[in-house]
Amino acid sequence: MKNWLILFLAFIPIIVMAQEKGVQFERSLSWSEVQKKAKAENKYIFVHCYTSYCGPSRYMITTIYPTEEAGSFMNDKFISIKMQLDTSAGDDAQIKSWYNTSHEIAETYSVRASPTYLVFNSDGKPVHRFIGQMQTTAEFIEKTKRSFVPANQYFVLLNEYKNGRNDSAFLHKMSIAVTEAYDTANMRSIINDYIDTQQDLFTSENLRLLGYVTETSFDRGFRVALNNPEKVNEVLGKGVAERRTHDIIIAEEIIAKYPDQEPDWKKVTAIITKKYPAQAEEVIAKAKFLYYRNKKDWNHFQFGLVNYMKKYRSKCDLQDLNGYAWMIFENCSDANCLAEAADWSKHSFQDNDEPAFIDTYANLLYKLGKKEQAITWETKAMELAPADQKNSYKETIDKMKTGKKTWN
Repeated sequence: MKNWLILFLAFIPIIVMAQEKGVQFERSLSWSEVQKKAKAENKYIFVHCYTSYCGPSRYMITTIYPTEEAGSFMNDKFISIKMQLDTSAGDDAQIKSWYNTSHEIAETYSVRASPTYLVFNSDGKPVHRFIGQMQTTAEFIEKTKRSFVPANQYFVLLNEYKNGRNDSAFLHKMSIAVTEAYDTANMRSIINDYIDTQQDLFTSENLRLLGYVTETSFDRGFRVALNNPEKVNEVLGKGVAERRTHDIIIAEEIIAKYPDQEPDWKKVTAIITKKYPAQAEEVIAKAKFLYYRNKKDWNHFQFGLVNYMKKYRSKCDLQDLNGYAWMIFENCSDANCLAEAADWSKHSFQDNDEPAFIDTYANLLYKLGKKEQAITWETKAMELAPADQKNSYKETIDKMKTGKKTWN
């Protein structure tokens, strides 16, 4: 017993040291107590807003925050808290005690993405905001450092904008900042104000910014893409203009009007042909296979998609080719459809070594009964995959070798 006690006591400092290396998050304090502590210690407040199902948030929590570098930078400058925005069955008492506060803060600051990072100064006033998964600790630290520079602080810039500053250079900076903050409450007005100062809309940055505020057929970005698809695609990439416009047309003319029933395809075709004559045929063809996919009517879906691809495959980018091929793999058994999809898939990685695209091709070959070829291609995909993803490919290879299904 004595020996066990010695070993246990010897292990405690190791545990404590490991915990102290990373970012220390407060768990026992209320929001008002966090603010008081920040004031007393003259520290900023760092709030990681997340949802329980968010992969990027999990990555930050398990990979970035525990590093010694992150802890060294954060712990003497911030009182840090994690704020869950949703509710789940596994929530503990501490998370539940923050439900109301989390909801209030999310609404006050229009938090619509996970993870969102909010930074408050020692007086409890918001100064900065940014979003997204950081791949490295250095990247996280660099972005968090901007919280201390007034010229980079998002809420400082936002106040200047609301107080009437509207020169083109400032509006450009503000447009970049609002997208990095993903502040949906202010994004539309800021970006549109900036675009109003531009004579050339067909730059990569201007088209990208327009994309953030293109949601309906009344938005300027919709008309730009609808009337100038070649110019938009030349700048942003193959098929971008069509995806942007077709998705909106389908949403407005079909999904919104037929939420609970099969569309009257004859009527829909007539309306869309009148409003969008150049796009109508392709839009209807796309809308049909998407509708049947959502209805899980795989017979209509597979032939609808194959027919669509026979006409419009040349407009598809590599992501489209892979995505459509994977849809067929997961949901269809017809050999001719699988063979068509394998052809699309093969073209998706002809000029690149994207392991996920090769994986799609291998799985299609396997479903077609070409086991040895499938294993060869899946092995290549595994060799090209990042180290943390190789196990997934290995599991697929093992299923192929033992004759198990690789689809649900």
